[in-house]
Amino acid sequence: MEIENKLKELGYELPPVRRQSVGNFIAAVTTGNLVFLSGHGPGLPEGGFLHVGKLGADLTIEQGYDCARLVMLNLLTSLKGEIGDLDRVSRIVKLLCMVNAAPDFGDTPKVANGASDLLISLYGESGRHARSAVGMSTLPGGMPVEIEMVVELKA
Repeated sequence: MEIENKLKELGYELPPVRRQSVGNFIAAVTTGNLVFLSGHGPGLPEGGFLHVGKLGADLTIEQGYDCARLVMLNLLTSLKGEIGDLDRVSRIVKLLCMVNAAPDFGDTPKVANGASDLLISLYGESGRHARSAVGMSTLPGGMPVEIEMVVELKA
């Protein structure tokens, strides 16, 4: 439980599992030594989102960064549910960070850093990953950030 201990040292804990309320899909699929995690948002345990709205219009980069960090905590909860122990991760392979952005908002990478910085704090060099950080005209429920993740497991 090294990774969960690091989370606690950083002042975070994994949120409880949230039920998927829309769509006919599952949170994670493992094939071989790869885990593909569906898009997650900045959902709160009690329901709703940390923030709602567009970056560059309704929300600041800092609020987006906080949302991306919460999204990563939600992804790690789903990952733990899929693999049992976050210490089984060999490498974070790829993130797709989708940012609900105003048309002229060009700082999507700064928002996505909220997720990336947390992964690197937890996994070090194994947490460095390929990443896309793209602006979207809208996201489900008006959430500001949605992230997908691909993870490689130890053999």
